[in-house]
Amino acid sequence: MKLRLIAATAAIFLALPTSAFANTLTSSAPSAGEVLEVAPNAVSVVGASPLQSDGNQLSVVDPKGSPVDDGSVTVADTSLVVGLKPLTTSGIYTVTYTLLAAGESPLQGSYTFLFNAPATLSPATATPNPTISKTAGATSSSHGAAIFVIVIFLLGCAVLLFLIWYARTLWRQMRRKKRKASHKKSAPSARHE
Repeated sequence: MKLRLIAATAAIFLALPTSAFANTLTSSAPSAGEVLEVAPNAVSVVGASPLQSDGNQLSVVDPKGSPVDDGSVTVADTSLVVGLKPLTTSGIYTVTYTLLAAGESPLQGSYTFLFNAPATLSPATATPNPTISKTAGATSSSHGAAIFVIVIFLLGCAVLLFLIWYARTLWRQMRRKKRKASHKKSAPSARHE
């Protein structure tokens, strides 16, 4: 009777459809709903499970629906990254993704982020910052270091003077004790004579 019950239970569990595990999205950059002032050069999405090397998809379109990704999709463990062309139009950009992990259902979805393009686009060249002078920073830094060294030196001198005073005090006390001890020894021997 017990064997039949166990066999029936096992048959029911084997007959039930097994639900596939589902991957989940853990993070993205830029994140959903983020407002950007600086154009990103790539978009990445990260799933909870390691991704297969093939079949994953990641695309980005501008507010007009035109693709702005460069098509260079890269898979690295749980993350999927696609490069972007330079973004020049303000508006809502849509990211669409399909993540494939072994033994799991495909994770498909989309999200949006807002890009506020600057009024004038300037070339991406480094411009010097005239408000910060390296020599001014170095001068104040070296000035602070000099003060620190002087304070440490003065503290060292104070400790040295204290140790000299303490040693002299101990030396005087030891000499007094020796005198008293020698004086006590000489006094009783003089009485016996």
